[in-house]
Amino acid sequence: MLSKPFAADRAIAIGRAALDVESRALADLAPRLGDAFAHAVQRVLACSGRVAVMGMGKSGHVGRKIAATLASTGTPALFVHPAEAAHGDLGMVTASDVVLALSNSGESDELNAILPVLKRLGVPILAMTGRAGSSLAAHADVVLDSAVAEEACPLQLAPTASTTAQMALGDALAVALLDARGFKAEDFARSHPGGALGRKLLTHVRDLMRSGDALPRVAAGTTFTDLMREMSAKALGMAVVVDADDRVQGIFTDGDLRRLIEQGRDLRALTAAEVAHPRPRTVGPDALAVDAADLMEAARITVVLVVDADQRLLGAISINDLMRAKVI
Repeated sequence: MLSKPFAADRAIAIGRAALDVESRALADLAPRLGDAFAHAVQRVLACSGRVAVMGMGKSGHVGRKIAATLASTGTPALFVHPAEAAHGDLGMVTASDVVLALSNSGESDELNAILPVLKRLGVPILAMTGRAGSSLAAHADVVLDSAVAEEACPLQLAPTASTTAQMALGDALAVALLDARGFKAEDFARSHPGGALGRKLLTHVRDLMRSGDALPRVAAGTTFTDLMREMSAKALGMAVVVDADDRVQGIFTDGDLRRLIEQGRDLRALTAAEVAHPRPRTVGPDALAVDAADLMEAARITVVLVVDADQRLLGAISINDLMRAKVI
């Protein structure tokens, strides 16, 4: 129930003010990145285990996202809930790991309760906190300053600008590590095989091409009538002319058929060799499917032949195959 009538103009003004507060918080954060940030990156790079991210409440939600971002960009990471850690989950953290602990106040009871145990294990602790004099900061090997001048919440109660600062600082850490590791788009795709980038960078022509009996192929001396029968049976809109060793000699497409009809040629008297285009577009089986798509777009064609180093026919890939696989 609303305690007062809704005012659209006021809602917009409050929203804009919140964004202004958060944008200022991020602008103030950037100049404070210095030696401590570099030391944090070095600590993680030297770690032979994982980054165990911890935080309570809203800091915990941010921590889960930071752990996921680290893991997807080449830094093995997991989220460990501090309260659960005090009841057995601390066994998930080993001496070869690094802990990244988030707390704006630095005085989270659940987090501070396990910090001495982590110190005894010899686990390096990276603290992300808004208070340099906090208990968390005192236990930490490296302190990342995430302090904000004010929250975006007009009551100054709900974590808003402070969690935005934590999130951004976590992203900064992840991308600095990504760069230091030489992490590339191909590496990102391997951890995102179900995404669009994964499909583009991990799907090869051999994964999608049609081969064997699905390929419409004929010999050079095949009559035009039999050529059309082969095209119709395989429904690829083309037929490949090959020699006795299966080397590609040419291709005949639906477009070629239309042009022959327009010219008024006596089709029944023609052979496959006489109507085939002698230099079809080809790719190798190990090429990326997205490269085949680029070739089709550049040449304005819908099918590309797949051949080996000796130009022997291995398969064919069509634009429909690429679309079904969501490569394009």
